[in-house]
Amino acid sequence: MAEYPSLTSAVEPLALGEPIVAAAWLGDTPVLALADGSIRLGEAHDARSQQAHPDAAILVAASDGRRLMTGGDDGRVVATDANGEMETLADEKGKWIDAVATQDGAVAWSAGRNVRARPARGETKSLDIPSTCRGLAFFPKGYRLAVAHYNGATLWFPNAGKPELLNWSGSHLDATVSPDGRFLITSMQENTLHGWRITDAKNMRMAGYPAKTRSLSWSNDGKWLATSGADACIIWPFSGKDGPMGQSPRECGVRANVPVTRVAFHPAALVVAIGFDDGLVMISRITDASELLVRRPAEEPENARISALAWDATGARLLFGAESGDAGLLTLPKP
Repeated sequence: MAEYPSLTSAVEPLALGEPIVAAAWLGDTPVLALADGSIRLGEAHDARSQQAHPDAAILVAASDGRRLMTGGDDGRVVATDANGEMETLADEKGKWIDAVATQDGAVAWSAGRNVRARPARGETKSLDIPSTCRGLAFFPKGYRLAVAHYNGATLWFPNAGKPELLNWSGSHLDATVSPDGRFLITSMQENTLHGWRITDAKNMRMAGYPAKTRSLSWSNDGKWLATSGADACIIWPFSGKDGPMGQSPRECGVRANVPVTRVAFHPAALVVAIGFDDGLVMISRITDASELLVRRPAEEPENARISALAWDATGARLLFGAESGDAGLLTLPKP
């Protein structure tokens, strides 16, 4: 890997022994959710591990920067704060939690064909949908939720109004809403992305992926959407009124025959962190595609794929994790 300028010496390695489901920052505290149901908080010198889902697996996770919400195959949704304090928010009596989302203290989760949403203060509301929900996303403003499911997505104000159905044939998986609230994008079973312009439900299709796109990340200005699912990080432009329609995406981190598995935009700069199927992690500046190596490929390729990436709020540190249980914390050198 001599062709890449390297930041590997600035990485604190971590070996956790269990597949890593998600990474997040709760203030200045790095947090990793593990498949064995545990939450690992803190850096190596002060690390502590607590069991959020005893005798169960964590399936999904989401963070609003204050708490990490995890959903397990025990049917429970659990909130964990930076001090390790845990609160059970829901118990679906053994039904698997398929998706979870959170924003400003509000939380939403799905179990089968039922979606529930709970504001930071207030009553939990429920919505039955046409099929199992795999993707949830809050809109950036207001208490509004996007729900991905078979043959489209549903827009839902839990406290008022009739849900609005956005139709498009096929199985819709993950969901994300642009930071300005203008676009909803879903990943699909058919190795494509689909989108809608919220104002008029205009459809948009982003195709050509060799694999499923399971990681989506917006730039801080909302003008770019980074995606996994190809042998490079594919970045779609969203600055125009029609989003990416009629425009070509950019590519960063091109590596022949090595799929990108996770992406995470820097919170302030046009820089994206990219994780690969072989365990390599890099950061790339999208304006000129310059690259810096963060982690070399794993020596053992089995289960090496990067499964979690998260920048802290300042963009000074990057947390990453792999299905092998290996993780690392990059601290960027000060200029």
